[in-house]
Amino acid sequence: MMDYLDILIGSTIGTANWVWNLISFNVPWDQNYFYGLLLVSIVVWLLELFFPWRKLQAAVRKDFWLDAFYMFFNFFIFSIVIAGVYAVIEKLLGGVDVMYSIALFDKSALPSWAFLIVFFIVNDFVQWFTHVMLHKFPVLWRFHKVHHSVQEMGFAAHLRYHWMENILYKPLKTFAVMILVGAEPEHAFFMHFFSILIGHLNHANVRITCGPLKYVFNNSVMHLYHHAKELPVDRANGVNFGISLSIWDYIFKKNYIPQDQDGSYVLGFEGIENYPKGFFGQLVSGFKKEKY
Repeated sequence: MMDYLDILIGSTIGTANWVWNLISFNVPWDQNYFYGLLLVSIVVWLLELFFPWRKLQAAVRKDFWLDAFYMFFNFFIFSIVIAGVYAVIEKLLGGVDVMYSIALFDKSALPSWAFLIVFFIVNDFVQWFTHVMLHKFPVLWRFHKVHHSVQEMGFAAHLRYHWMENILYKPLKTFAVMILVGAEPEHAFFMHFFSILIGHLNHANVRITCGPLKYVFNNSVMHLYHHAKELPVDRANGVNFGISLSIWDYIFKKNYIPQDQDGSYVLGFEGIENYPKGFFGQLVSGFKKEKY
């Protein structure tokens, strides 16, 4: 029992030190997730300011600062809180080496750059599938509603999501990816920043369709409609579930792009006017019986 307690405390302190090292520049610049997130956010925000799709939307839109807080809360603050729990679970499962040993894909069969691409594709599919489940099952949708409570879309909305998604979503994603392809590639930070950039652009107030690449990469037109309050009658559980790649939506017939692409859709869900507006109200949403 004491071993697990030591793991819990040690991992929590270790993650807190890691975050502090990021903030204090004690991490190589190309692996600094804190300032990397900040830099990507500023670049995409500048695109919103100079090339706005919805021109009447304010530069500092509704809930801008709430979403900015969510970005750092979910990536860093909550990571410190939950790190010890993840470490204990990993120990109970036998460690990463055990999961890697039963991986279905042999990473040594490919050069590192090719394995990085394979890992990215597998990781994205697992996230896409999990995203579909978040919409399909009411118990999961109650938590995912936090992300869909955005009523004016902007880059920072990308990382507004309920902390329970860290509990339900990320362990499932990590476990599935480990079983399929094993441990993360050595240069996974490239994939991380690329995914953050795509996610920010998908939520940004910038019209991006990707041309023919729309069948491969997710884009702001597709994803804005994913957040639309009114969906096609036969798509009540949602459309356009793509994370970084849109290809899964086209393969599994989840894609939908309306003819009207002026970006003026009403966003949210039924009853959003009574949904908690602040961080702490949203923090406990999903656990209470819904009255809206």
